[in-house]
Formats: sequence, C-alpha cells, structure tokens
Amino acid sequence: MTGGTSPTRIVPVNDLPAHGTVSVDLAVPACALAIGAHPDDIEFGCGGTLAKWAKAGAAIHHLVLTDGAKGSWDPEADVAALVALRQEEQCRAARLLGGGAVTFLGRPDGSLQNGSSEQWDVSRCIRAIKPDVVLAHDPWRRYRLHPDHRAAGFIVTDAIVTARDPHFFGDQGLAPHRPRALLLWEADTANHVEDVAGSEDAKIAALLAHESQLRSTMGIDQGGVAEVQAFTDRVRRQLGEHGALGGIAAGESFHLMADL
Repeated sequence: MTGGTSPTRIVPVNDLPAHGTVSVDLAVPACALAIGAHPDDIEFGCGGTLAKWAKAGAAIHHLVLTDGAKGSWDPEADVAALVALRQEEQCRAARLLGGGAVTFLGRPDGSLQNGSSEQWDVSRCIRAIKPDVVLAHDPWRRYRLHPDHRAAGFIVTDAIVTARDPHFFGDQGLAPHRPRALLLWEADTANHVEDVAGSEDAKIAALLAHESQLRSTMGIDQGGVAEVQAFTDRVRRQLGEHGALGGIAAGESFHLMADL
C-alpha cells in the first residue's frame, strides 16, 4: 500500500450476502498469480493464502503494477532509491511466503490507468503463466479512496476477459488462457474464505519485510518492540475476524468469481 493508510484498518471485513453460504478453501491450485497495485498490497490482501498454497506445492507468481515511487511520507526521499528498495522488499516478502517469481510492470505510482496498454501487459502475463487462480484487488469496493487500487482491480478483471478470448491481443503470439477462479481481496461483499491457520507468521513476516512502509502503512514509527507487537496483534485479530465469516480460526476473505 502507498500513502497514509490508517494502520488500524488493514484488511477490512465487509458485509456478507444476505442469503447463501460462504465457501471455504479452493482446491490447491497448481499455479496462482497474485496481482497488486503496489509492493506490499499482495501481502496484505492474500499473503496467508499464498503461503499456504506454496507450502502445498503450488507455483506462486507475483505481479506488481506500479513502481511504488510515492510510498514515502518523506518529501526529501530519493525516489529512484525508493523504487529500487521497494522492489527488493517485494522480492524478500515473496521468498518469505514460500517463493515465487516477481514481475514489476513499473507503471507510475498514483496514476495507474485501466487502458489497453495495461490490459495488454496483464493479459500477456496471464497467458504466459497460465494460472489456475488469479488474486487481485476488488475494484467494486465501496468508498475505496486510492485510485491505483480501483484501477488495478479493473485492469485485472478486464484482462481476464482479454486473456481468455482469442481475438484480443493476437500480436502476443500466445494461446488464450481462462483461469478457473478469481479471488478479489478487500471484498465489498465477501463470499469465500481461505483457511490460513498456520500461515499467520509467514504473512506477518512478509509484511514486515516492507521496511520502507513501516511508518506510513503499518503504524510502526520508531520500530520498537511494542509497536511491532501491536501491528502483529492487529493482523492476527483481523485474520480471526475474516476466519469467523467461514467458521474457522484464521482466514482471509475474498469475493470469489468462478464463472470466468
């Protein structure tokens, strides 16, 4: 996440449908692709799920759409150095979640657009990687403030369509690919929970790997033990709240779309 996100609202639990049931746990995919707007978005949204799947043998891929250049409250920050640091942090976080390739599109932070060029890039990744499951921001989340998070969600949902249909982007020279499921984190309406019991430590370690974001995003100003513990407690509490939606001890909630 980039900017001054309140440290007390990390992965909000949102309203459930008034009818129907909440599903729990997809079959472990052979391959999963997580797509975030900024370095650290993936860890907040689905870090526990990725750690669980990686441990079970899934191939995990991370795709970060922007360069994260605005992810500092320091007006004197060296922007080029910040971009390089955030890429290092993202790669370290991916390793802590069990490994997986990380791709950076490097679009300018704060001005991400859902255009044909962005859809081309993401569609190409989907066709090349051939994920069974894609995980991304929910673009329909009400009252979402950050424009990059909205844009990232719509880029992914649109790229799901362009990647599956053969008459889009034929210049890529890649066969169409249709994932079997899309999981949208920070869901406006959650209808699915992944059980992440046992993966809490990996998620927290991956988040803390984003040291450049400790103050602005995680509320860890001085880096003291008490601040780190308070952040850790918030993450564990919210995993418990998410899990409760599906009757489990710790979970990450999503809106599941399985008819792609």
